[in-house]
Formats: sequence, C-alpha cells, structure tokens
Amino acid sequence: MTEFSTSLDFAKGLDSQDRLASSREQFVITDPGLIYLDGNSLGRMPKASAERAKQVVDEEWGHDLIRGWNKGWWEAPARVGDKIGQLIGAAPGQVMVSDSTSINLFKLAMAALAYQPEKKRIVTDTLNFPSDLYILQGCVELLALPKEPRDKVSGANHSSPVDFTTNTQSTTRDYEITRIGAIDNDITPDLTALESVINENTSLVTLSHVTFKSGYIYDMQHITELAHRNGALVLWDLSHSVGSVPIELDACNADLAIGCTYKYLNGGPGAPAFLYVNKNIQEKLSSPVWGWWGQAKPFDFGLDYIPAPGAQRFLAGTQPMISLLTMEAALDSILNVGMEAIRAKSILMTDYASYLTDSLLAPLGFTLGSPRDSAQRGSHISLRHADGYRINRALIENMNVIPDFREPDNIRLGFAPLYTSFTEIWEGFARIQRVMEEKIYEKYTKQKLMVT
Repeated sequence: MTEFSTSLDFAKGLDSQDRLASSREQFVITDPGLIYLDGNSLGRMPKASAERAKQVVDEEWGHDLIRGWNKGWWEAPARVGDKIGQLIGAAPGQVMVSDSTSINLFKLAMAALAYQPEKKRIVTDTLNFPSDLYILQGCVELLALPKEPRDKVSGANHSSPVDFTTNTQSTTRDYEITRIGAIDNDITPDLTALESVINENTSLVTLSHVTFKSGYIYDMQHITELAHRNGALVLWDLSHSVGSVPIELDACNADLAIGCTYKYLNGGPGAPAFLYVNKNIQEKLSSPVWGWWGQAKPFDFGLDYIPAPGAQRFLAGTQPMISLLTMEAALDSILNVGMEAIRAKSILMTDYASYLTDSLLAPLGFTLGSPRDSAQRGSHISLRHADGYRINRALIENMNVIPDFREPDNIRLGFAPLYTSFTEIWEGFARIQRVMEEKIYEKYTKQKLMVT
C-alpha cells in the first residue's frame, strides 16, 4: 500500500512514475492552469476526435455526400459497438451504438418486461441516476394504459382517433417499482434489502454499476447471479464505469446493459450512447421502437416490420453520423492503453484524493462521501460539505477548478486516468483549502444555477 504525503513534491513524484503520463498529450488542453476534475461528466476532447470530425465534415460529408453510407457509415453502429464491447467484456455482435442512454434504457426495459409479462416487480435503488428512475416510471405508466384489441386499432383507414377510454379489459397497473436505499448516508446500498426484495415475481433488476454520487461499485457477478436464481433479467447502467472500471458482461452472464460515451470515453457532448444485449436472449426480445434501422431488410422498403437478427433489432432511426464517427476516434486511446492500466491509475488517484480529503479538508468541515475501499469505488469521489454548492461555484468561478455538484451536499471530483495528473489533484485540493481559509465561498449565494 502506498504511503502518501501532502507535499507537492510527492505528487510530482507520482507523476514521474506514471506510465500513462504521456497519454495526456493526446488531448486538447487550451488552459494549462485549469484544474479539470469533471471527466466523469464530460471528458476532454481527444486530438484524434478533432481531426476525425474535420475529415468527416470536409471529405466524407463534404465530398462523398450520400456515397458515405456505402463507405462505412451504415455499419458504424455495430462496428463502433464492437470496439466498446472490448472495454466491457462483450464479444462481437452484442453492442450497438445508438440514441441516448435514456432511450436505450427505455427500449431494453420495455423488452425485458414484455419478455416475462407475468412478473410484475422492477427492482432498483435510490442511488440510481434519477433519469433512469424516470424512464422506469414512464414504462410502468405506459404499460398501465388500457389496451384496445389489435384488430380495432390496426390498419390505415381510421378516420377518427381511437378512443381508449371505452376499453373494459384489465390493465397492468399491478406493476411495481421497488427501490432499496443506502445504509450510510447515500454511500453504500443496502445489499441485504436488495437480496430480500428480488423474488420470483421480479421481472427486471436494473442498477447503475457505479453510482453517480458516491462512486460505489456493485458486484456485477453477485447481483446478476442473485437475479437469475429468481428468474429475473438484469439491466446495468455503465455510464459511470465504462472506460474507467474493468467490466466483464459476458463473464458475468449479464443480460442487458446501457451506457453513455461522453464521460470516460471522451466522445463529446451529446455523443450517441450504446446498448448491450446478450447473444443468448437477442432473438427472444423485441424492441418497443420499430424503426427502419432495426428492420431485417431496410432497403426492401416493405410496409410491415420484420425485426433484424441479433442486437441490430434495437436500432431505430438514422444515426447521428458525425457524432458517432468522432466518438469512434476517441476510443483508440483507451483501447491502446487497456483497462488494466487505466484501473490501476484510477485506484491510485482516488486513494490519493481520499488521503488528501482526510489530511487537508476534514479539519475544514469536509467528509468523504465515497467508499474507502478502492475495490468498491469507481474513478470519482464525493466531498461532502454543508456549503458544498457555494464552494463548488467558488472553485469554478474564482479558482479555475472545475468539479461538479450533486444534491444535497456532494462536490464530485472525477479523475480521468488518461489525462489527469497527480499534480493537478494536489493543486485542486490546495485551491479548495484556499477557498475555505479565505472564505471565498461566502461571496456566493445559495441560489443555484440551472446546471450544477
């Protein structure tokens, strides 16, 4: 175990031994004085992505025009999906890049619920990203709508809207979403409670692999096996783990997964997300969104939908090709380094930051809002303080440090192993100290901006 020190020379020593230090040169860094600790929200821009974007715009769109679809565009969702698959332990043919994380969650959750309609329980937790919870609530609401007989609503010659209010058939309002809580102030989920609520009536268990506030890592193997013993499917949100934590979906026999690409994958703001469907259940599931990219023979232009084989059936509409190809270029730096080296540095960084929290910030009223065991922690930590929001604003607007804030009192510090240095971490903590000792944060009101 590393013996840490609070000195700047110690941080510089860690940088001198860092095997990934040269990776920083692959990223666009316009302000060397900026301490960027928000890679868990939006990764820095890779130089390769900027170059690829120019190539796509100038050559592939600008010159090739529609000919680009036969020069690699059409295959991009599967091709880039397979590259992401290498980072999440998924064999080829199981990962597709498409849409947003929320849309992919909707598609896979609805498919899972339709697969076992007799099971009415969805299990998640209060540590999950709220948007995931909203999507699940929307799924349940949608499934609760009265259903008209198919022959009454099918066809193309209806002259008036279908009236669903006259249906007397039973609805599905017996679906329930069960959310377990935490055992230690929103850091660690209550695993005993989770095990108790997953039963034979559970259709779907869906959790964030790494939780967005505390950075807690679920034991994917254990939770998946627990769900399978009760006949439930498992859907993992990998948004805060892909690119920073080794993931083995196939080895864990995971069923479904989703994730974004703009955090540790450095894909850019709004970059398309991805979904994973285990090959063993691909032909058993149906997407609730039937679009032409998910059609078996899209260029036959048939009037009736026939799902494509495999995971392709979960595609829907035309892909955002510029964003997708730009994001593809960002993956190379991660693939070249490998997840083992990335994880090793990530653990050292979060261990170091936890030490600095205890040594420098605890006397100033901060507590660590993340697990202390690195095996249970992703690549970000939370600093908790009653004035966390005002401190966060002071850091961004006055100290040239960019973390982010999450209610009620979490300042999140995200460490991206490819471009974050140990000297930056030390300097970030030094500036937090200054904000507190000089009471700079007191200049800011508690009224929150739209984006925190």
